[in-house]
Order: sequence, then C-alpha cells, then structure tokens
Amino acid sequence: MSSSFDTTASYFFASESVTEGHPDKLCDQISDAVLDNILAQDPSARVACEVAVTLGLVVVLGEITTECYVEIPEIVRNVVRDAGYTRPEYGFEYQTLGILTSIKQQSPDISDGVSQAMEVRQKAGEVDELDRTGAGDQGMMFGFACTETPELMPFPITLAHKLCQRLAQVRKDKTLPYLRPDGKSQVTVEYDCGIPKRVDAVVIGAQHEPDVDHDTIERDIQEQVIEAVIPPDMLDDRTNCYINSAGRFVIGGPVSDTGFTGRKILVDTYGGACRHGGGCFSGKDPTKVDRSASYMARYAAKNIVAAGLADRIEVQVSYTIGVACPLSLSVETFGTGKVPDKAILELIKKHFDFRPEAIIRYLGLRRPIYRQTAVYGHFGRDDLDLPWERTDKAGILRAEAGL
Repeated sequence: MSSSFDTTASYFFASESVTEGHPDKLCDQISDAVLDNILAQDPSARVACEVAVTLGLVVVLGEITTECYVEIPEIVRNVVRDAGYTRPEYGFEYQTLGILTSIKQQSPDISDGVSQAMEVRQKAGEVDELDRTGAGDQGMMFGFACTETPELMPFPITLAHKLCQRLAQVRKDKTLPYLRPDGKSQVTVEYDCGIPKRVDAVVIGAQHEPDVDHDTIERDIQEQVIEAVIPPDMLDDRTNCYINSAGRFVIGGPVSDTGFTGRKILVDTYGGACRHGGGCFSGKDPTKVDRSASYMARYAAKNIVAAGLADRIEVQVSYTIGVACPLSLSVETFGTGKVPDKAILELIKKHFDFRPEAIIRYLGLRRPIYRQTAVYGHFGRDDLDLPWERTDKAGILRAEAGL
C-alpha cells in the first residue's frame, strides 16, 4: 500500500461530527436500537435494519431473521424522545410521529453462505468451529490508530466529537436552555511535521429557539462549548470560529433534511484521516463484516500503536461472501514504523484472527452494545467500555517485536 502521509510536511486537515439530533444520526440510533433489542433476546439473529426520517415520518426497513418479537414503533419513539424531540413546536415530536415498517427475512442464499462457510462446505469430517461462519458480504474494511491523542485517534475527529458531545450536554443540563437537538461541528487542525500544532478553524452549527439573538448564541457557544473543549494552547489569535455562519438555525432535524442510516461513515470512523471501505455499521449484526471486521481492524491497529511499533498505522482486510478466511490483510505505517511493516503484518496475523466467528467470539459481539456507538464515533470512546478499544495485546506485541 502506498504511503500518503508525509511526516515532514506542514498541512491542514479537517474532520466533522454531528449531534444525536441530526437526522442521519437519528437513523443510525434507531437502526442500532432495533438491533440491540433483538440481540437481547436472540443473539444469533440476522439483522440488517435501515431507517429513513423526514417531516413527521420514520420508515424502518430491511432484512431481519429472528425467533423473537420486538415492538419497532416503541423503539423508534424512545430513540426520538431520547434525542430531544419532545416538543410539537420542533415540527418532529416522538409521540405524534408516523411510523412505517417494511421488514423481510434475510435472503436464504445469503443466510446459507453465512451459516455454513465455504471452508465447511468443502471439508468432510471434523470442522474448526471458527471456520463455521462465512462473511456476510464481500468488501474491504479499514482500521486505524495514531499517537495524536490519548485515545490513539486523529486529533481533528476527537475534537469534533467532543464539541458535539458538549453541545448536547449544555442543551440537556439547561446551561444553554434555548438549544434544540440538531447540531454539527467541524475542526481544522494545522499540522507541523505530522504533529498537531494548532486549531485553525472551528465550525459549530447549533439549532436554537427562534427568540434568541445571534450575538448571544455566538458568545455562549464560544464560552460554553469551544473554550470548554479545545485546549487553550491549541487556540490562538489566528483561530477562526464560525458559529451558525448562515445566520438563524431554528428549523432543523428531519424538518429541514431527510435522514438515512449510514450517511455519516467518516463521522463514525476516523474523520477521513484514513481510507474507508464504504460500508456503514449501524443496524448490522456482527456477521456483517462491514461492522465486525472494522472493529477487529481497529483493535489490531490500536494495539500495534499502543505497543510502540508504529506512531500511525492503517490496517486493511478484505472478504468475499460465504467464506470465513479473509482474502487479504495488509498494513501501512506511513514511515512511522519502529520495525518493518512486514514484521508488523506477521504479528497481526499471529495474534488477531479475522475470521468472522473468531471476531464475534473474541470481542463478544452477539450482545446489545451497539446503540451507544451510534453517536460520537465507534472508536476512541474512553467514555464507553468497548472491547475493540482494549490494548491488552500491546505487551506481547512489543515483546515479540524485540522492543
């Protein structure tokens, strides 16, 4: 894999995040809430749940095969309520929503290939249990880690998430009682020789009540959100802050924009700091390698960086449907490796099993842990206990690398 990261260069890089009231993020949360409710009763269920929202309407659709029953309209209303859409004047309110569902079972052709991988179909006699589950689709997935933050995440996406979390916090605790649920952030960081040097620009879009003037919003967001999140030494007199730069932001959420599951894939991952295979996570059970293999790739990447084997690493894995073993596994350390990339790749192959059933069992993915990941990122979450964020293999990786 060719390097696209120059540790000698100075450059600017931006990432964005959105709050739980953003229409696309509402959809992700509903998809994962449906998944969690099903997995709580039926850990082996096959779920591919998609959601669309618009003015006064939520549509839930997809392929679900399960032995249990869940009340989807109730799940939808609970998510919308928790996101903050609790008042009719918002134009989108949890008690008065129209909810449509169109659910069918997973295709038996896909189901058969997932339930009995090619390795099992072609083998007679005793079978390795970890070969039993085939990948739920073809595709390529990426994992990433770097030394820019304590969470081993890129600095811009970490700041963007924390700004949106703070925006939601000051709305919920009434520090800024005039805020409404929808909101966005964007952070541009200036790098010097690959190291974050300063924050060059901050963008905040905060939905608000109609009777609040723009100057008040600008002052409050600057003091209560931006300055509360971004380290003072990263702000200077050249930092530009854009707060509701279009002017008023009264109409928001599904009233102003339609939302769909899976439209914020860079918000969910690394903010564009590494490549992306294109598949989203939310609403998918762990046989879908778009989700589970991305988690495993992050787990491997984070442990490599935590072990000190590289300052920055991107791990790629690829699959074909119905086959357990990955088609390829590769790494790129962008010139930051302390040992050769080939040696790092061999360590990953030895200590991280990328067969879907191995991932599911090792990370404990057949349980209801997903709704909490549907906002503010799936990675670098020090506020959540996520198995793919552990660095429990760092010690042995470092020892075997001879460092």
